Amino acid sequence: MKFKYLLIMSVALLVSACDKAPAIESVESLVANPERLRELRAQCKADHAKVGDAQCNAVAEATRQRFMSGGTAHIPAAPQPASSPASSASSDPPKD
Repeated sequence: MKFKYLLIMSVALLVSACDKAPAIESVESLVANPERLRELRAQCKADHAKVGDAQCNAVAEATRQRFMSGGTAHIPAAPQPASSPASSASSDPPKD
């Protein structure tokens, strides 16, 4: 009887362990750690199904937040023109 009880408990424990999702790194931790964010972005790109939707969604959100923060932009800022044609045309005095 005791063996049967242990066997049932062992099976229940194994089944419940299989249902648990792996720990997901938070958006905040990924924003603070750009190297880890870069690693997970590559993993999501290579095998999205293995990494999982929840983690890849957190990676995408962290990437968006870093991009929108302005301090860590992924693309260089466009150079500002010295003067635009509209501003020089408006500075001419009106002709009579």
